[in-house]
Amino acid sequence: MFLRIDRLQIELPMPKEQDPNAAAAVQALLGGRFGEMSTLMNYMYQSFNFRGKKALKPYYDLIANIATEELGHIELVAATINSLLAKNPGKDLEEGVDPVAAPLGFAKDARNAAHFIAGGANSLVMGAMGEHWHGEYVFTSGNLILDLLHNFFLEVAARTHKLRVYEMTDNPVAREMIGYLLVRGGVHAAAYGKALESLTGVEMTRMLPIPRIDNSKIPEAKKYMDLGFHRNLYRFSPSDYQDLGLIWSGPSPEDGSQVRVVDGPPEGGPVFDPGHDAAEFAPEFHPGELYEIAQKLYEKAK
Repeated sequence: MFLRIDRLQIELPMPKEQDPNAAAAVQALLGGRFGEMSTLMNYMYQSFNFRGKKALKPYYDLIANIATEELGHIELVAATINSLLAKNPGKDLEEGVDPVAAPLGFAKDARNAAHFIAGGANSLVMGAMGEHWHGEYVFTSGNLILDLLHNFFLEVAARTHKLRVYEMTDNPVAREMIGYLLVRGGVHAAAYGKALESLTGVEMTRMLPIPRIDNSKIPEAKKYMDLGFHRNLYRFSPSDYQDLGLIWSGPSPEDGSQVRVVDGPPEGGPVFDPGHDAAEFAPEFHPGELYEIAQKLYEKAK
């Protein structure tokens, strides 16, 4: 089971303006072949299907725990996309719009019109070209070494896509999110590499980073490295997954510093509210009636 905390894993900067084409690129990091939906569902199903949960507990703990962190990564990427699409971030009400005046006319020139037609200016479970995420992206073989090797590959492929999207946009919201995920993805790649080394003796972490550019070269990633995030493997449970430290130990391949298991999630930041968008009827064209009903619920509960 899962415990949900109503915070993002980091605090995102407030958007200054809509940036639909940046949102279209960032979609690759959510629902693309190597996006966060894929990392989540690969690790989640591998944890569901894990054989030898007691005898091989450190490896089960590692895969299951990283899967839980990936839930927060999906939330963070979705919040980033929503912020890039938001017209009125955090605003409950706005002046009504005239549908006849084509208030969404600008969206016909956006790279991904589905954001505005299907999503109501929201994130969607798709890649950068509008292709929907699907279960064929999930690999769960039942063989521990093969699954770990796949996960190592998945993390470095995801890192490659993050760097390419970073190079496509200088939007500060997108770059803040990417910087953080470059660091956290580096932790996951290193963790899977250490797991493979313990099982096979092959020094997988010597291949890192892929591509051969250090996170310290990316200002938004260096910020989180300076805070030590590249050393931390978070334990997302009040009492379970206690054997993470049997694998996540020794030096970080990033800078040689000692890695550590941290009990509990990162402090994080507030969730993002895209605000009211009358042209999208989100949450309604005239939302006052909805808010009135919600207020009555509060009053009834007193």
